[in-house]
Amino acid sequence: MSTPGRGLHGHVLDTLGPEITAGGYPPGSVLRTDELAQRFDVSRSVMREAVRVLESMHLVESRRRVGVTVRPASQWNVYDPQVIRWRLAGKDRARQLRSLTVLRSAVEPVAAGLAARHATAEQCAELTECALGMVAHSRGRKLEEYLVHDVAFHRVILDASGNEMFARLGDVVAEVLTGRTHHDVMFEEPDPAAVTLHVRVAEAVRAGDAARAEELTREITVGALEELDILAP
Repeated sequence: MSTPGRGLHGHVLDTLGPEITAGGYPPGSVLRTDELAQRFDVSRSVMREAVRVLESMHLVESRRRVGVTVRPASQWNVYDPQVIRWRLAGKDRARQLRSLTVLRSAVEPVAAGLAARHATAEQCAELTECALGMVAHSRGRKLEEYLVHDVAFHRVILDASGNEMFARLGDVVAEVLTGRTHHDVMFEEPDPAAVTLHVRVAEAVRAGDAARAEELTREITVGALEELDILAP
């Protein structure tokens, strides 16, 4: 489904992007824009706009006398939220989820420790509110409602770290959490132990206990990896 407001080029991207990231066009494949414009029943200008977006993600490159060429996966912008979304929708979902969850396990515990040192009163309150929202929606298979609070919780942790590089990973983590939910790589209800850990992280951040916040967040990410071992081996 195309994202509202993205127009015709969005429709093209929603089909062509997943095809490229799923390996439908191997590296070195040449995309003929005229043929693609005909396939999608769009103008050449719309097709060029779609290609420009794919170029910004480093999925393709345009060269004179050659055309639009698919780049190797090693050159893709793997931190682009849209690229992550497309890859999670493909056959390589399990490996992609594991790669992203390992990234989380390396970054989020450190970010939580920094948040305990730097979080503002407003951020501490927001973190507590998110954790309580997770508790409130952790029963009754309310996974979409739970997801909203889960994503917000981890965004606050990254933002409150005071490190702008960590903060920029908020969209990446949001895509990981969303992908787990939308592709059924979660249990029907969140693990109660994991929910409790989020509450305790909020408490540790509010108390300024950096070591405890880091330790608890590491437990969360280790649990997420263990969950993948069961649901997406």
